[in-house]
Amino acid sequence: MNNQTGSLNWDIFQSINHHRRAIRDFSSQQISEDEIYAILTEAQLAPSSVNLQPYQFHWVRNSAKKIEVAQFCNGQKAATTAAEIIVIVANTDYARQTIVEQLTSIDRSTTMPDKSKDYHRKILTKFDKILKVGGLPIWTPIVSLLSMLRPCLSLLPIGHLGSRHWAARNATFAAQTLMLAASAKGIDSCPMEGFSAAKLSRLLDLPRGAVIPVVIALGYRSENARVEEQSRRALKTITIEH
Repeated sequence: MNNQTGSLNWDIFQSINHHRRAIRDFSSQQISEDEIYAILTEAQLAPSSVNLQPYQFHWVRNSAKKIEVAQFCNGQKAATTAAEIIVIVANTDYARQTIVEQLTSIDRSTTMPDKSKDYHRKILTKFDKILKVGGLPIWTPIVSLLSMLRPCLSLLPIGHLGSRHWAARNATFAAQTLMLAASAKGIDSCPMEGFSAAKLSRLLDLPRGAVIPVVIALGYRSENARVEEQSRRALKTITIEH
């Protein structure tokens, strides 16, 4: 990539990133099905730990369900006026399904070098054991105690809470990519964390162990939508150089 191409990409990214705002009042303009699928396709390319993609995108298309989702999001205006709603769902079981698929793909590959196959088999098998054994509830109190001495241990995918937190963190990468993809198409979004997870889980018939890190409202901002000057902490207060 030459400097000219890099500069152009940077300008485009800045335009997309600056356009993305948390919009809480959408117009009645609808989003085409093709646009939503295009956005979800890009979100699917988000990075994840060992490429395990421990998440699903629940696109709530049914009108009655969409009304219920808005209610379970505490009636937030972003939810009640959204053209479309995507519920991001994370689960370690999705990661283990990915492992099975990837191992099968590796075995069938006729182009992947044997060295690469061995590497990927090893790391996938290792992570499968971590998610299977490490996800047992018995580890939760142990990790909680150890985390009092070493806080960084609380982020390990160990224990039923730690493994769910791990899945949720990975799902947020996809959520952010989804919102930037929407912004690139001129579609606005609002990430919502104020909702009844229990009610949403029942409505969407989510499996045991699934968590919902965020619900994303999509649409086109209304003429009356508040788009105020952004306020961010000074870069020097959040950037620590070593």
